[in-house]
Amino acid sequence: VQLQASGGGPVQTGGSLTLSCVNSGRTFSGFVMGWFRQAPGKEREFVASISRGGGTTFYSDPVRGRFTMSRDNDKNTVYLRMNSLKPEDTAVYYCAAGRGPSIVGTMPNEYTFWGQGTQVTVSS
Repeated sequence: VQLQASGGGPVQTGGSLTLSCVNSGRTFSGFVMGWFRQAPGKEREFVASISRGGGTTFYSDPVRGRFTMSRDNDKNTVYLRMNSLKPEDTAVYYCAAGRGPSIVGTMPNEYTFWGQGTQVTVSS
């Protein structure tokens, strides 16, 4: 499994970005997928996760209602649509793949494979 995240960049407060994460592996639908982020000087934190079939999603409180996670198993890709961005959303965003047991894991140790991260910078 190799995860490649993209789509980050600079954006102004209130703007939108869509992150993508492509899995080069052949068993993409077998993984719970998650997005985490890490700001400078802070620990990595959970952002969103999605079940294997895409029918269940879960979000952290800071992003719920603004971010939407989806997946296309035919394209081996997950997405994170981020709306109404705030300066506090500035971080390196990582996608991750895990096999559970939770169908929407929120803890980093539930994920085995990690992408390289993509920087999101929100200016005020």
